[in-house]
Amino acid sequence: METSDTTTAQAPEVPAALHDFAMQFTSTPRGARLARRLVSHRLDQWGHPYGSPVNETLTLIAAELTSNAVRHGHVPGRDFHLRLTAAPDALRVEVTDTRTEQVPPSSVHEAPCDAESGRGLLLVARLATRWGTDPRPAAPGKTVWAELSPAAACPAARISAPASPDVRSGG
Repeated sequence: METSDTTTAQAPEVPAALHDFAMQFTSTPRGARLARRLVSHRLDQWGHPYGSPVNETLTLIAAELTSNAVRHGHVPGRDFHLRLTAAPDALRVEVTDTRTEQVPPSSVHEAPCDAESGRGLLLVARLATRWGTDPRPAAPGKTVWAELSPAAACPAARISAPASPDVRSGG
């Protein structure tokens, strides 16, 4: 298990991070739960208190992405990786798994009323400022990421608003 909480620079497309947390988790429901809790805890440490719209919204997004990594991206014996960064204008959560063929669709639609699943990415699309997928560099798999502008973190308003995610696939 690796963990870090340092001040580092991001790739050129992402602004320099004020905070960075990364950790590997077992690809199990327990690993997804722990990841969600640690996201909430780090956000609290970084000035976004438990119960605040930013903390609750990004924790929900992280819960959906980690749950999807466990459910759809699981490869036996392989873990998933979570990274959380805070830049001045955005918070970003990235979840990387090792399954290449299970890439989220480039657009999400509302699931039928009687469907028992299929609403997770719709929530991510509605709550996040931007979200998308990138191939995992130099290894099989993918990274699903979502960004949240702290100024836009009003869950009730975003869920009812039409989705317009910036979905990228490829790199």
